[in-house]
Amino acid sequence: MFKKALITFLILSQAYALESIWTDLTKSKNRISRYPNIIKELIDKEMYHTAVPYVKEYLVTYKGRTNKNFEYLFEQVVSKVGDRQFILLPENYLQNIDSPTLKYLLAKKQLKRRKYKEALQTLNGTIPASHPVKPFALHLEGVAFTMLRSFKAAVGSFENCVDQSTSSSDEVRARQLQINQDYCLAGIARVKYEQKKLDESELAFIDVDKRSYIWPELLIEEAWNSYYKGDYNRTLGKLVTYKAPVLNYIVNPEVNVLKALSYFKLCLYDDMSNIIDDHYKEFDKSKQVIDQMLAKKHSLEWYFKFINSYVDGKKYYDPLTNKLLENVRKDPAFLQLYQSYKDGLREIKTIKTVRNRRLRKILAINLKDSLFLQQKLIGSYVKKVFKLNSAQLEKSFIGLSYLRLEALNARKARLYSGITDTGARGDIKYLKRNSKQYFWSFNGEFWADELGDYVFALRSECQK
Repeated sequence: MFKKALITFLILSQAYALESIWTDLTKSKNRISRYPNIIKELIDKEMYHTAVPYVKEYLVTYKGRTNKNFEYLFEQVVSKVGDRQFILLPENYLQNIDSPTLKYLLAKKQLKRRKYKEALQTLNGTIPASHPVKPFALHLEGVAFTMLRSFKAAVGSFENCVDQSTSSSDEVRARQLQINQDYCLAGIARVKYEQKKLDESELAFIDVDKRSYIWPELLIEEAWNSYYKGDYNRTLGKLVTYKAPVLNYIVNPEVNVLKALSYFKLCLYDDMSNIIDDHYKEFDKSKQVIDQMLAKKHSLEWYFKFINSYVDGKKYYDPLTNKLLENVRKDPAFLQLYQSYKDGLREIKTIKTVRNRRLRKILAINLKDSLFLQQKLIGSYVKKVFKLNSAQLEKSFIGLSYLRLEALNARKARLYSGITDTGARGDIKYLKRNSKQYFWSFNGEFWADELGDYVFALRSECQK
């Protein structure tokens, strides 16, 4: 009985606390100036999505420097809802307010539009070192400097990013900081790769923990690094890791292209042909299915329902479609978008406790607007993944067809020269390794601590 009474009291006290919002909304003068109070009331009840329309309206009408109170509230909303809802605001609104969080969002938008110099100007001295978005801003700086080929400055930004992306007691923020730190470590490796410092790049890639969310996507980059070093056996070893059951959700047509290229460089043309044949068998029909879907389905709401049904357990007849959806489901960016949406749905229950009917209706409309946009953001993300994969498959088909012709010419030249294969397949004397790489013997099973460390031991059949 006491427990039931306590729960009732808590619900009623929460409802009465929200009633004060109506007072701020109905005052005739300086209504916008009271929005920070409204936003705070909603945040206190963990109604972040319901607060989004008030934050946006405040941002597009307010000019000048925001007070510390609003900046703190704004950062809280962004950390829970995500930044994509606010990046959609026009640049002129993002420029109106002197806010560190907004400067970060503006720079991110400029970076996506390839305005690298403008992004650096936006970030220059505008975000204090102690501000919560600083680690993420440093990553943006590093990327912008890299694209401008200012490599020394890029490494400096990435190193500062690694140092500042320390842990947090908040679980969501801790995950965001860890992913940010890993991207900055990868940024250092990518800079070394761009500088053609391939040995340093190889060592830098190894610094990213295998347990990282982003580690699977870096394997292909490590493989290219080994390829350009001429270490084709290590390239093939990196790529075979994608066959591990734990990574069977990864879809990247470039993997087979690089495998085929590596076999081509080793003059192992039968192996190369097998890779190409398997690639067409696996992806040719599925690409047609995906292209038909993209041609017929344009609504972002449809793509939201598409992934939402998959998350709820539905599977589709096309295997590539299922793999792509699983790839999306495990992507950190999607996880943040989707979790934010799920959290927003829970705000409905709180709104239902509001006794003022008109206030309840206003809050419900606000929440609906924010969640509807979140659905579209999720749908857009899913649609983009499928469009990108279709384009990558098309590119891979063209590349592999060209490679098949090159191999045919090479085989003709070999036939006329009288060279034959030795038949020898592997020997550890063909292995190369650095100080962070170790020797493993493969017994037909993938082990977590070995992933990414495999290396083939194939002898080149090319004429010396």
